[in-house]
Amino acid sequence: MTKVDGSGATYAAAGVDTAAGERAVELMKASVARATRPEAVGGFGGFAGLFDASALAKFRRPLLVTSTDGVGTKVAVAQRMDVHDTIGIDLVAMVVDDLVVTGAEPLFMTDYIATGRVHPERIAAIVTGIANGCQQAGCALLGGETAEHPGLLDPDEYDVAGAGTAVVEADELLGPDRVRAGDVVIAMRASGLHSNGYSLARHVLLNQAGWALDRDVADFGRTLGEELLEPTRIYALDCLDLARNPTIDVHAFSHITGGGLAANMARVLTDDLHLDVDRSTWTPHAVFQTIGSVGSVETVELERTFNMGIGMIAIVAADSQASALSALEARGVQAWVCGQVRDRGASDSSDAAAKGGGGGSVNVVGSYPF
Repeated sequence: MTKVDGSGATYAAAGVDTAAGERAVELMKASVARATRPEAVGGFGGFAGLFDASALAKFRRPLLVTSTDGVGTKVAVAQRMDVHDTIGIDLVAMVVDDLVVTGAEPLFMTDYIATGRVHPERIAAIVTGIANGCQQAGCALLGGETAEHPGLLDPDEYDVAGAGTAVVEADELLGPDRVRAGDVVIAMRASGLHSNGYSLARHVLLNQAGWALDRDVADFGRTLGEELLEPTRIYALDCLDLARNPTIDVHAFSHITGGGLAANMARVLTDDLHLDVDRSTWTPHAVFQTIGSVGSVETVELERTFNMGIGMIAIVAADSQASALSALEARGVQAWVCGQVRDRGASDSSDAAAKGGGGGSVNVVGSYPF
């Protein structure tokens, strides 16, 4: 029998506070409004985001490119530190820099936040980070969803995910088929751990070593928590600047994320090509050295887990090397040549297989200069 006297269960009593959700939407409106493009249509708060596809009419044969990702257990660090306005930058980076490796221009993103309880200020901080990341990438934040999951997540727990869409001219698509023996591989410096390998980093530094997040670490020049929360560098506009430069012949990009150096680089080589990545050409950030020494983690394990200080690579024709390095320097990106592609010999093995199988062979050789 249905109760009509107001004494029955309510959504709020079950743990879902729709009023808090509305408050969060109000707090994030200004940030979302800044993360836009001329093609974005309509206001904030609709059931779906709108994008004016007539903008694609200028393309001869537009290919839409899509990607989705999260930031993994880096969110656990943000939650423990109660700092939530940078994790959204990491989310955008993981999505848009997977898109741009094809040479595609990121157009828009949507996000999804699941939480045990909606804290309006916290949700607004997360979305502010996402909006800031979209601005850095030149794409619009078209919409998203915040879902309250009481009983599934603790009240202060949350996770974030996002999806993005980009566009590239079909005959300008970058990737393995363009790469040739003799091409030069240019590394772009990472901002730190980025958003991969945090399960290992947390296990070593927080669990095994028992370090507190507010511990000052001399080698970092800041606290452990500040180092771990350093936002991921977004390379989307840097890569597009290279790809659109008529003096630079870009053949491929590779986003160095989960799986580390060799596996991600192998993804952008055909199976008849080989690359030796020379460790002597750069010094990894102190955080990688610290994880290795404190946890007795072997170098090969570090390299197949972390980016080791390289967030993105560009593979360019040899005669484009100087122009590419100059263009990146002008944009404030520290970059250097870390190897050269060659034909794969019968004896060439690979330090790691490309995701999904296939791909070329990549070895990380030499020694780091420390």
